[in-house]
Amino acid sequence: MNSPNPALVSQREAQPLPRAILLVFCAAYVLPGLFSRDPWKSADITAFGYIVDIAQGKTPWLAPTVGGLPADGAILPYWIGAVFVKLTSPWLDPAIAARLPFALLLALAFAFTWYAAYHLARSESAQPLPFAFGGEAAPADYARAIADGALLALIACLGLLQLGHETTPELAQLAAVSLYLYGLAASPHRRFAGGIAVAIALPALAASGAPSISLLLAVVGIVVAFISHDKQLRRLAAFIAVGAVFAIVAATALGAWADRLGEYRKATQFIGLAKMIAWFAWPAWLLALWTLWRWRRQLLSQHIAVPLACGAALLAVWLAMGGADRALMLALPPLAVLAAFALPTLQRSTASAIDWFSVFFFTIAAATGWIFYAAMQFGVPAQLAANVAKLSPGYVHRFSLPALIFALAGTIAWGWLVSWRAGRRRHPLWKSLVLPAGGVSLCWLLAMTLLLPPVDNARSYRSMIQRISRQVPASGCVAAPDMSRPRVVALEYLGGYRVDAVTPAATTHCDFLLLDRAAKAPGAPWRFVNRERRLRDDDDAIDVYRRSAPPG
Repeated sequence: MNSPNPALVSQREAQPLPRAILLVFCAAYVLPGLFSRDPWKSADITAFGYIVDIAQGKTPWLAPTVGGLPADGAILPYWIGAVFVKLTSPWLDPAIAARLPFALLLALAFAFTWYAAYHLARSESAQPLPFAFGGEAAPADYARAIADGALLALIACLGLLQLGHETTPELAQLAAVSLYLYGLAASPHRRFAGGIAVAIALPALAASGAPSISLLLAVVGIVVAFISHDKQLRRLAAFIAVGAVFAIVAATALGAWADRLGEYRKATQFIGLAKMIAWFAWPAWLLALWTLWRWRRQLLSQHIAVPLACGAALLAVWLAMGGADRALMLALPPLAVLAAFALPTLQRSTASAIDWFSVFFFTIAAATGWIFYAAMQFGVPAQLAANVAKLSPGYVHRFSLPALIFALAGTIAWGWLVSWRAGRRRHPLWKSLVLPAGGVSLCWLLAMTLLLPPVDNARSYRSMIQRISRQVPASGCVAAPDMSRPRVVALEYLGGYRVDAVTPAATTHCDFLLLDRAAKAPGAPWRFVNRERRLRDDDDAIDVYRRSAPPG
């Protein structure tokens, strides 16, 4: 008999990943970079500026501004960050306090993705075929193994590495998308919990700056509910409709509606899109395509239809927004869930290719990080030390024993993981994603421990603000018309200035004027003082002017 179900899984293959190891994976991914660094350019420090100004009472909660510049409608994430800053003040640095809830949002995205995959794998259509003489995987064990694979696939996606560790509204959007995916997946088993999840996820997504995506997912969810082979999913349509109504209300009340469509003017842009998704969603996109091929006769079943519909809708949003990487990040949870269902059907040669690529790529990357660390610490090799100083001029190297211990522990764990995977008797479904997820976690850990000083210096505005402070006293009023939001926040938070970013140079009462390098030079009464660059060979520069006569 030619069954539409391609999954043949034994009980031995359905071994779940031990909870302690899975939690260590998540902690090694989420926690590095949480401490001992500045807010980074550009979106990271922009969101932080609105958060800290709201928390300190410098701007109203409903209409936050930075230097007079209004927010873009993603108010909910700013509120979440501001609450944490207020609750932890003055015991915790505002930069760390603002970062904590976004780390929790990333952890929630992981949890919702895991449970979404688990409930989808528990559906009848997703269960593996029974063996003639028994020994097939138990439903719960099979579902846990699939869910472990989905979480590992999400961690392994390279595009989530930096964007997932920033203080930006997109992390709240990622958590909301994962919650919505969980609601669709859990509704046949937990009708009320699934309905509440989708009813909360849609307005949360809208209040986080993505109302159009929220409504698109609502339409997709209702369509999937009615065309899916699983009749229990149709009961969710009413909850989705309620969530969509609340999303419209929230977006209208917070002014979150905006046109963010992109443009395509050159054919080479499409080549760039292909390159972006190839590395951004690796290896999830490859396994997701394999899932669609092997499960092609069950595309309307819940375990395929739900992640496929959500993933396709979010990829369409990514294309409509001109290939914005932050839009592509939202498609990673459904792609990871789709990728997990490729594991029961994955050929040994494909799994071996993923393993060997991961071993070579991440081992070389980790070794490179250690070599650069040795060059920074001891000056040998001298050329590498000079390269680091050139790429991140002015950074101050500091030795940190805890950072070294964590880096050594992560490297030893990587060696053990490679040794474990090389064993001949390793049968769990999730085995092919252990090395990609472990390698990504290791590289992030090394970057945030061994290489943090030059990385933080290169990504922060602190060095530029320190040079500006030599020309502009901290108590001075600074006019910065048409200045970008990240620079305005850097001037306020890192420099301690009172910044007016909306009043033109001709009418401002401030004694100092800061302009982007590309801006037209002002006339009298402004006198040019100096040009300060963020990096030595960077065009990211600010021209400093001083008033030569009192304001009229």
